[in-house]
Amino acid sequence: MADTSQEQGQETLSNLLQETRRFPPPAELAANANVKADAYDAAAANRIGFWEEQAGRLKWDQPWTDVLEWNPPFAKWFTGGTLNAAVNCVDRHVDAGNGDRVALYWEGEPGDTRAITYAQLRDMVCQAANALLELGVTKGDRVAVYMPMIPETVVSMLACARIGAVHMVVFGGFSVDALGTRLDDSEAKLVITADGGYRRGAPSSLKPTVDGAVKDRPAVENVLVVRRTGQDVDFDESRDVWWHDIVERQSTEHEAPSHDSEHPLYIMYTSGTTAKPKGILHTTGGYLTQVSYTHWAVFDLKPESDVFWTAADIGWVTGHSYIVYGPLSNGATSVMYEGTPDTPHQGRLWEIVQKYGVSILYTAPTAIRTFMKWGEHIPAQYDMSSLRVLGTVGEPINPEAYTWYRKNIGGDRTPVVDTWWQTETGAIMVSPMPGVSSAKPGAAMQPIPGIAADVVNENGESVPNGEGGYIVVREPWPSMLRGIWGDPERYEKTYWSQFEGLYFPGDGAKRDEDGDIWLLGRVDDVMLVSGHNISTTEVESALVAHSSVAEAAVVGASDPVSGQAIVAFVILRGEAGDGGDEFVKGLRDHVAASLGPIAKPRQIMVVPELPKTRSGKIMRRLLRDVAENREMGDVSTLTDSQSMETIRRRFEQESGGDD
Repeated sequence: MADTSQEQGQETLSNLLQETRRFPPPAELAANANVKADAYDAAAANRIGFWEEQAGRLKWDQPWTDVLEWNPPFAKWFTGGTLNAAVNCVDRHVDAGNGDRVALYWEGEPGDTRAITYAQLRDMVCQAANALLELGVTKGDRVAVYMPMIPETVVSMLACARIGAVHMVVFGGFSVDALGTRLDDSEAKLVITADGGYRRGAPSSLKPTVDGAVKDRPAVENVLVVRRTGQDVDFDESRDVWWHDIVERQSTEHEAPSHDSEHPLYIMYTSGTTAKPKGILHTTGGYLTQVSYTHWAVFDLKPESDVFWTAADIGWVTGHSYIVYGPLSNGATSVMYEGTPDTPHQGRLWEIVQKYGVSILYTAPTAIRTFMKWGEHIPAQYDMSSLRVLGTVGEPINPEAYTWYRKNIGGDRTPVVDTWWQTETGAIMVSPMPGVSSAKPGAAMQPIPGIAADVVNENGESVPNGEGGYIVVREPWPSMLRGIWGDPERYEKTYWSQFEGLYFPGDGAKRDEDGDIWLLGRVDDVMLVSGHNISTTEVESALVAHSSVAEAAVVGASDPVSGQAIVAFVILRGEAGDGGDEFVKGLRDHVAASLGPIAKPRQIMVVPELPKTRSGKIMRRLLRDVAENREMGDVSTLTDSQSMETIRRRFEQESGGDD
């Protein structure tokens, strides 16, 4: 939970960035949209009844007795109801006659492919469920999944859901210690992994990390290993089991038990401000209700004709909700890609869009800014006329990145849905609806139907239009986290203690003159400059709006005059050159002209890369360390730890810019 005492300063968040561009929905999409404007009115009139109706989209074995039991801050949804998440994601589509529909088009990084139908996926999930049972996994046991982006990862999650085991997916790039702490906290009984995966054109090993993590952890009884790369691995015959030896000999028949709506579905760890990561707990009925509805509504999914692609990793919540549970519960055909966007070339994603006729694409602003850096000539080489809806997730999107995405990927015809949500919320909370919203570049717009999100000041009062503050959720929602695994006190303190009765996720936001919501990033990243609370997001957006800038990261550094001063790190677009003193001066003036003199950076540094985690988030904490000449914190989670050393050396060589 962020300490907002400094950030609140003399005023609530300044509202500096103005945006006048509007993109109404295409007429044909609006006419045939899954969600029209009346959904907002219906949900506002009867929020509980609205979510009860959405739960009815799923297959329940036993109906619920109560839609919501709310004992703040603890919620239970659809109590008394029973269902099976795997049946809802697989079996019911086969039973409805859609077994021949492709569930997953899988593309390996080396170019190997698989097309898996719903009928084939059901067989695979049943076999894996039977194998888990043979290994002694029972309902309620925790199973760790440390895997590359391969179909067996999806199968493993669904097999756990089928038998009632609780899966705990760890991104397949985390260290021995990071995996080990998660095994300890969840008390996992089994780890599912692979010999390795492919990353940037070469095999990347996974099994050695698991071996290191399970060493001296006798609670882990078995390690189930998928052969993906063929790398040599150490194999402990008393503990390790090959997937092809145990799973593929199982029966394809498995009677799926029914689980309580509040039965734990998965734990997902998110880093906290302390050393101990937080195990976010999601349960079955409410989570599945909201991810299924939001996937169908926000992306206007037509399962008979759309090809949907979330270009993210299953190790993050985006992958859980919008690669696995959302799309599969809706009977969608999805693309799943193993590798990186630049292997074997920088057009790989657009090549895949063209190959499979992808119609809905969901990715992160970080990736979009990287594509901007590479240049618009790359996507221009591919036919992407199949695309009809684009989405973004992970952080606020800069208006210029938004318009670049819409123009160069969407052909200037596709709605862009900029979605706000978190690991903790489980599913999308604030987003444009592609058939309703007249979208604004950079705005998350309005809470989805049935969600009571608001922007408040430091007293928890709604801010008027045109002012900034903090985003909160006023009422419980179906996919909300049910707590932090094993630590209910930390759950209450982290999310519910800042504002009485309100869920506070730690993000700043503003409400524009029309009442639409703009996310401004973590309150930890707000800068207090001469008494003004300024969002790093707005300054970064102004920088990226410059024709030569592809990406920017902004931090506040201590300043004897203004309290904090703005320090910016920028990556230039491929055609922009290196950027000298005159360029930097012009860029500082550009920010001042866009946002006002108060937001003019004290210093701008041109860098080749920015420090990013493996999920694509910029580590501003490390940049603050550099800007304030402190010893850098832990860099082990970065994709490229050398990037920080390069930045530090360059920063030490340069002095601040002129006024």
